[in-house]
Amino acid sequence: MARAFSTLTDREILALAVSLEEEDGRIYGDLAERFRMNYPSTAEILTRMQREESVHRQRLIDCFVARFGEHIPQIHRSDVKGLVRQKPVWLMKAVSVAQARRQIGVMELQSRRFYEAAATRTADADVRKLFGDLALDESEHSALANRLYSEQVKSGARGAEDESERRMFVLQVVQPGLAGLMDGSVSTLAPLFAAAFATHSTRDAFLVGIASSIGAGISMGFAEALSDDGTLSGRGHPLIRGSASGIMTAAGGLGHTLPFLIGDFHTAFSIAVGVVLVELVVISWIRHHYMDTPFLSATFQVIVGGLLVFFAGMLIGSA
Repeated sequence: MARAFSTLTDREILALAVSLEEEDGRIYGDLAERFRMNYPSTAEILTRMQREESVHRQRLIDCFVARFGEHIPQIHRSDVKGLVRQKPVWLMKAVSVAQARRQIGVMELQSRRFYEAAATRTADADVRKLFGDLALDESEHSALANRLYSEQVKSGARGAEDESERRMFVLQVVQPGLAGLMDGSVSTLAPLFAAAFATHSTRDAFLVGIASSIGAGISMGFAEALSDDGTLSGRGHPLIRGSASGIMTAAGGLGHTLPFLIGDFHTAFSIAVGVVLVELVVISWIRHHYMDTPFLSATFQVIVGGLLVFFAGMLIGSA
């Protein structure tokens, strides 16, 4: 059962501090390794933080050996109440640079509070001084991270990393999501409006639209997930890509299907047409913003294609 921090002896607090520094150092090292290839500047910051934690650990070990001997008991974070466990990096399927910077801030804050509390628990002057110095160092670590981040911005490294992160986001999320949204918005137009004009029943049109949207979402999701495991292409985890593609495909079809919940056919049809136009403009904007396609070109391509499918559905339904 976990012990309360207030019940720990100087020997146990020092042993716990050694364990905390070891754990924090490993986290910084694991994050640095995770970012080394795509974000080398951030990886260098994390490596420097890891070295600082190693220095802290050695100071704590020297103090422990001088007071209590060579054997340091194994006390983990989970053995003491009130200490928040850090999720191991190897369990994180994906972690962004922004998430890593936030985690640094949280870890340094927790370490500073631990040393401040530990300093009040000991009557030994040398140990109290060590804990006070380490608390100050942890505060300076946050300043160091901010200073290095500012240096990255000035040197252009931060901009390069942000652009790299943006490209990864586009590759892993935006592209499959956009493909799904286009497929869902365009491919469901023909069956939906064909059913609407053939039956003039909003209920029948709604059922056809729902079936088309969900079916297309499932199909696109599986197709995207099974097309590439992301190992060589760098396109990310297939489950994430498949989910993004499937959800956006279904959403694209549901957008202009939901108006047919309205009982009046002409009202439902008018709203559905307006929703279709909004969907096509949104697709054009996404292509322009993320895919660097000129807006007029993207608008022309998407709207012309969408209108052709729309009129095909109308003609088939009216036949």
